[in-house]
Amino acid sequence: MAPKRSLKDKDLIIPLGVLGVLAGIDAALPPRLLVSGSFGVAAVVASAITTVRRTAMVGVAALVVTAISPIWNHDLNTIGWWIRLAMAVGLGALAVVLATVRVRREQALQHMTTIAETAQRALLRAIPSSIGSLRFATRYVSATKDALVGGDLYEVVEAPDGVRLIVGDARGKGLDAVQMAATVLATFRRAAALELPLTEIAADLDRVVTAVAGMEDFVTALLADLHDDHTVTLVNCGHHPPLLLTDAGTTALVDTGDPQPPLGLGPTPHMVTTGLPEGARMLFYTDGMIETRDQEGAFFPLTDRAHILLGGSLDDALDGLLGQVADHAAEEIDDDMALVLAERHTRRDAA
Repeated sequence: MAPKRSLKDKDLIIPLGVLGVLAGIDAALPPRLLVSGSFGVAAVVASAITTVRRTAMVGVAALVVTAISPIWNHDLNTIGWWIRLAMAVGLGALAVVLATVRVRREQALQHMTTIAETAQRALLRAIPSSIGSLRFATRYVSATKDALVGGDLYEVVEAPDGVRLIVGDARGKGLDAVQMAATVLATFRRAAALELPLTEIAADLDRVVTAVAGMEDFVTALLADLHDDHTVTLVNCGHHPPLLLTDAGTTALVDTGDPQPPLGLGPTPHMVTTGLPEGARMLFYTDGMIETRDQEGAFFPLTDRAHILLGGSLDDALDGLLGQVADHAAEEIDDDMALVLAERHTRRDAA
């Protein structure tokens, strides 16, 4: 059985194919229309897709083919032949330089991406799938391709009478937003453990964000206490309200009271209490979801698509919703999204 080609071996197919095509054209053309001086182009092509070593190999191959081109061009030791050799050497050297620069940039980018992903994963700790009578599922979608980097945040902390939760969005993207999210999460975790009222936690978060934020920085946040008595207390600081889905199939955005500015802009938060009956689900989300646009500029209609969250497991429900968001945006997601889906156990499930 023949061994499989590695991905790096496949990287050589295109530049060597270019070299073969150029050599074939050169052999077919009349002597006055020689293209053998361009054989080094194959190495330039290689510099864009493969390693420095393999780029050099293609450059050497182009030089060898140029050197033997007099077999069909009949111009050995002519000025034209020497010029073409010089061009092959020059293009090969240029290709090696270009490949070296590209590889170093890719390595630096990969290093920074790894650091950012590690920081983000450390911030967004895994949330338990079940705490008391509540179940949870979470998702984080980054607008940065191939990297989990952004300022959206969530956290769930167990409390004596239920669960404390925060979902938020630090303004901006990248490492600055990650740093702001880290500050908010650290402050929330400390305050939640002290069993302070949500209004005091929000005021504490506002002071911290104000102290560390720039002139135009802020964090939208929704804080929630999910109590064992099947009620939910909410404090909203410039964030989108949660979506309540009952086992009867109804969906509605929860009224969180008069709008308040985000953290860092001096909100005066107040608490609103609503119910989360058995079998009901509540979706907490950031604006990346509802502000996702289709090709015609229309926003994603969350309330119209929310029925997909009513069936199956929590994980399947979130995956289905994110699939619809991706279809709506034609896979062009341009903002981060953090989602937390909570469900109150039914008595049958709890048993």
